[in-house]
Amino acid sequence: MSRRNTCVCLLAGALLLPSLLAAEQTRYWRQSDRAEFDKGTAKGVAIRSDGKLLPAPKFEAFADPNLAYLWEMRRNSRGQLYAAGGSDAKVLRFDNAGKPTTVFESSELAAQAIAFDSKDNLYVGTSPDGKVYKVTPDGQKSVFFDPKTKYIWALAVDPQGDLFVATGDRGEIFAIAPDGKGQLFYQSEERHARTLAFDSKGNLLVGTEPSGLILRVEIQRKAAGMPPVAGSSFVIYETNKGEVTSLVTDSKGNLYVASVGEKVRIQGPPRGGPAPQPAPPAVGGQTLIVVPGQAVNTQQPTTYPFPVATGGAEVDKIAPDGSPETLWSSRDELAYALCLTPSGKILVGTGDNGSIIELEGNQVFSTVAKSESAQVTSLLPGEGGRIFAATANAGKIFAMGPGYDSNGSFESDAFDAKIFSHWGRLTWWGENGAMSDKVAFYVRSGNTSRPDKNWSPWSGPYKTSGAAEVGSPAARFVQWKLAFLDVDGGALPSVSWVSLAYQPKNVVPVIDDIALQDPGIRVVGFAQQPSGPGTSAPVTLRNPHGPGATSPAPMNGDVSIRPARMEVPPQGFEGRGYQSVLWSVHDDNGDELVYSIYYRGEAEQNWRLLKDKITQKYYSWDTTSMPDGAYYLKIVASDSPSNPPDQALSTERQSDRFEVANTPPRIENLRADSNSPTVKVTFDGVSSTDPIQRAQYSLDSADWQVVLPTGQLSDAPKESYQIELPNVPAGEHTIAVQITDRFDNTTAQKVTFSVQAARASK
Repeated sequence: MSRRNTCVCLLAGALLLPSLLAAEQTRYWRQSDRAEFDKGTAKGVAIRSDGKLLPAPKFEAFADPNLAYLWEMRRNSRGQLYAAGGSDAKVLRFDNAGKPTTVFESSELAAQAIAFDSKDNLYVGTSPDGKVYKVTPDGQKSVFFDPKTKYIWALAVDPQGDLFVATGDRGEIFAIAPDGKGQLFYQSEERHARTLAFDSKGNLLVGTEPSGLILRVEIQRKAAGMPPVAGSSFVIYETNKGEVTSLVTDSKGNLYVASVGEKVRIQGPPRGGPAPQPAPPAVGGQTLIVVPGQAVNTQQPTTYPFPVATGGAEVDKIAPDGSPETLWSSRDELAYALCLTPSGKILVGTGDNGSIIELEGNQVFSTVAKSESAQVTSLLPGEGGRIFAATANAGKIFAMGPGYDSNGSFESDAFDAKIFSHWGRLTWWGENGAMSDKVAFYVRSGNTSRPDKNWSPWSGPYKTSGAAEVGSPAARFVQWKLAFLDVDGGALPSVSWVSLAYQPKNVVPVIDDIALQDPGIRVVGFAQQPSGPGTSAPVTLRNPHGPGATSPAPMNGDVSIRPARMEVPPQGFEGRGYQSVLWSVHDDNGDELVYSIYYRGEAEQNWRLLKDKITQKYYSWDTTSMPDGAYYLKIVASDSPSNPPDQALSTERQSDRFEVANTPPRIENLRADSNSPTVKVTFDGVSSTDPIQRAQYSLDSADWQVVLPTGQLSDAPKESYQIELPNVPAGEHTIAVQITDRFDNTTAQKVTFSVQAARASK
């Protein structure tokens, strides 16, 4: 083949390619990223931020103490699990089966914080207007310390047995010796000292609100047995959020920080002065207790129940040298708790979706569990790699791990194909056995937006090859399910994307509206302007109504639908003798359409082709070749460019009545009677179709003057006019008359007459 012929063939192929693509009807619903997978339902399946599905750790209910909320968990030296919450203030101990035993309760609204010393004495901080209680191993309860502050946020016991108490709303931290002697240890410049921890050198770490600071306070002791005093203090980090909710350190000296909410700038007296003592707000007739949650007002943190999350959350890592690194952030979720897994990964307890997120490093994270409650408020390592999670709304305890859920499954959201469709091949891609024997897929379909008992049963399993012909019946909606089959030992299988082919049934396009323009308007494409005689200023067009007036949006989740062609609205210009029409149309298949226009006279039966193979949704034509009279248009829309001839469908719609009138009206019987002192001019205006719209006259080339018909109304195709001209000077005169119909067709005529001097003077 010659080089020239090769080029010709390539050019022909390139020209054919768009039409071949346009005729393709197979479409693909593909899911491959976190945002799409988050719409589904994961049970024992982790959703990673990079768009992978993996087996998740076992996650099961451990205990339901029938409380509204739990705030903190601790384990004593024997590994027994304790949890504090409310309301009312209560601390529970749980056995290995999750059975609770109440070890503390009081009239305060919440047990906000708990801690153990080396002798398994339990310390309980209550809020609001609460105290620190001590509960001995044999169950003796007593008031251990009264800080006389509004809120007790956190408790921490150092290796020397001293108890540190973080409070609000004056941002004070107290230190209490084992004998109960306590004093103010540190006065911060923040409203609230929210969280406490110790670094590897024994310094006290404090997270604050509302500036979201991490303070390092040196602990000094003058003598053994005496309460500690604060040495130097230093802000090691200021978070991007307003409230620090959790601090965790690891064996390498790294500090992990959870913070939430927007910062609130405080204006007012120095922090050391007395602060107002606002009463807890009441909702629904019940007094509510103040709890951690997000950025707060200038007086107190957020109140329970939890408000709508604002400000988002962030988790940062601070290295031993003080350098910070952001590990995770969210605009929508709030971070309430942090925990280290046995493998060194960070878990984040969040709200208001009750999820647990695992940070894997390199900005990759996974949603590994979702509780039945709204907020995960505390995370605590247990024995054998087990992790306990406490929640609020409602207050429950869940256990995660060790090992992975052997029955993990993931159900996608229901996909709406918009049209009754046939389902083709299901394909997927994954690693570590996802293409062989470690995953199975199922598919079901139905005609309701939510899957229910009236959907088809699950078809499948489909596995081992990464592709399978789906056996679900044709319908409008479809859903797939993934099950991991083998998660014991070795690398975990993962699935990166899932795609389902489908073919919608071709449906007839719909012409929504036809908008005829006023006579004398020519419509052209954007950036074009008609030239030549009879064209002038632009005019505003009458636009059609209906969903097809704008380009349709692509179907949800369908990656195979091409973006709708951008349609720039046409422009209108004055154009004598032109008639124009615009229409709107939509096609639920998203097919390309082609249009034909037909016309017929009002008294005629047969339609005549005006123009075919139109691709735009407007048309203008010169009507001067058409006889005057009333007409109708018919718009025919066909989806033939996108379908085989035997499957192409078309629809049609008839326009309203319109008129063509290019013949000017006539002036008949124009006469001027000057035989009396008042000259009388009479004439008839005659139109072949419509009433005369306007008549005027000019005497001797003076300004035009409007004249009304003898019957006062211009409502007939023939009107008679009479003009009386008093005091016309003697001599010869000319009067011109002009009539115009509603199509701006105009006719003028004149008559000359003479007025004698004697008559003019009378």
